[in-house]
Amino acid sequence: MEFAAHINAIQQRIEAACARAGRAVGSVTLVAVTKGQPPEVVGEAAKLGLRLFGENKVQEAKAKIPLCPDRLRWHMIGHLQTNKCRDAVELFEMIQSVDSLHLAEEINKRAEQAAKTLPVLLEVSAVGEASKFGYRPEQLLAELSRLNALPRLEIHGLMTVPPWTPDPEKVRPVFREMRELKERCEQILGAPLPHLSMGMTGDFEVAIEEGATMVRIGTALFGERPKAAG
Repeated sequence: MEFAAHINAIQQRIEAACARAGRAVGSVTLVAVTKGQPPEVVGEAAKLGLRLFGENKVQEAKAKIPLCPDRLRWHMIGHLQTNKCRDAVELFEMIQSVDSLHLAEEINKRAEQAAKTLPVLLEVSAVGEASKFGYRPEQLLAELSRLNALPRLEIHGLMTVPPWTPDPEKVRPVFREMRELKERCEQILGAPLPHLSMGMTGDFEVAIEEGATMVRIGTALFGERPKAAG
C-alpha cells in the first residue's frame, strides 16, 4: 500500500537523522499534518499507527475531528485568531502557535472557563519575515515571564516555520538559533522546555540534527493536498 510505504519511508528517515545526531529515535515525534485531508484519510493513517495529527485551521478541525477515530491526539499548528480560542481549547491537546501575549491571555481565559490546563508552544519568527506569524526572539524573551505567569497555560517549548528553500542546509542556522533560543528561555524560567517543533517535509532531517523534538509532515505522508472544488 502506497500510504504505508510513505509512513515507513518517513520513519526510516527520522531514524537515520537521529542516528547522525546521536539521538534516540524516541526523542522525535511525528505530527501528521492533515490540512485539506478528509476524515477517511485520517482514519487510514490511524489504522497504520499514526496517532498525533496537526491542523492549521480551527473551522476545518471542528468539522473533521468528530468524524475521525476518537483515540487520536490533535495539535493546533496554524495561526490562531482570538475569536477561535474557545473552540481551540476544546478541540486540541496542545496549541503550537502562540505568537503573542494577547493571544496567550485569551487562551488562558478560555482554558479557565473550561477548567483545564493547556500545553502550548511559543511560535517564533526566527528570521523576522513579515509574512510569517510569530514572536521576534527579543520580544519573546521580554515577555516570557508574563507568558509563564498565566496559570492555565503550560509552556512546553518553541515552534517555528522557517523560510522555504529547495536546499534545507540553508535553514540549518535558523534551526540552530531556535535551539539556542530555547536554551535561553530555559535559563530565564529555571526549568526545562521539552519541545522544539520545527521541520516539515522539505527540511525535517536537518531540523532533527539541530534538535527538533517534533516534526510536522504533510506532503511527504499524504501527497499534495486535494484541490478545493470550485
